[in-house]
Amino acid sequence: MDYGQEQRRLRSLLTHRIAPGELVWIGVRPARGVPMRECSEATLLTQRGLEGDVASEREGGKRQVSLIQAEHLPVIAALLQREQIAPELMRRNLVVRGINLLALRSVRFRVGATILEGTGTCDPCSKLERALGKGGYNASRGHGGILARVLEGGPILLGDAVDFDPDQQSLPL
Repeated sequence: MDYGQEQRRLRSLLTHRIAPGELVWIGVRPARGVPMRECSEATLLTQRGLEGDVASEREGGKRQVSLIQAEHLPVIAALLQREQIAPELMRRNLVVRGINLLALRSVRFRVGATILEGTGTCDPCSKLERALGKGGYNASRGHGGILARVLEGGPILLGDAVDFDPDQQSLPL
């Protein structure tokens, strides 16, 4: 099989939708250097991020909202030999369950009635070593989640569905 055929085959696999996920945690950071604040609801601002989050202070950019999978928190905890990791320690805005976030890293997707666009992975930084303790950076590698920009804002609530945008024509590799 040549490279072009393989690319077409892989692209066709990307059209197979998976079940929607669920928003299970929301957090905002009101200012740099302060802890995350947990919320049961929030507002996503178009081209800005979460209302009340320090990242929403400037318009545009690829780091408006950060997301992590709930399923990765126990993995990180196990790698650190801890019982659990609190979502706020991961420094991500949204925690979702039941959908593979890497499948959303470069496509449009919905959280409730809002539309976001994945802009890439949210790789861990040295701040996770401080938040999680020694080994926190390495334990988080490969489990950091994704970044997104807000295309259509609005309110979001715990329990909202997280799913591919049905209006999207095709998915990139």
